[in-house]
Amino acid sequence: MVGDVEQARDVVQDTFLKLCQQDREHLDGHLAEWLFTVCRNGALDVRRKEQRMTTMTLEAVADSVGNEPPPDHVAEQRDSTEKILSLLAELSPNQQEVLRLRFQHGLSYREISSVIGLTETNVGFLIHVGIKRLRELMT
Repeated sequence: MVGDVEQARDVVQDTFLKLCQQDREHLDGHLAEWLFTVCRNGALDVRRKEQRMTTMTLEAVADSVGNEPPPDHVAEQRDSTEKILSLLAELSPNQQEVLRLRFQHGLSYREISSVIGLTETNVGFLIHVGIKRLRELMT
């Protein structure tokens, strides 16, 4: 009934443990029925439990892994960020300001231009030149 010899043995063992806990007077005359009923119910319980459980394949395990990046990537990202922030001091104050507004605060070119009073074109140029300079300093 359970489809596995070892699980069947466990069910039978549990049945006999329950038998040992029963009062003899309660079982007189219908011991065989009681044993079959308890064993059958135990087997059905095991089968129901096994149906709820699914076997995980390696693909399923890989798919179930969280969306979090691996710790080594997080550490590398943190190191790069710290290095870039320290190199930011090497840029002109205007470049530092537009890069911070763009990448730390997520402002658009239009929003940055209204904050610092420069044209959007000038903001784009400062960001371009600032990033180019940071790349040079990173190598």
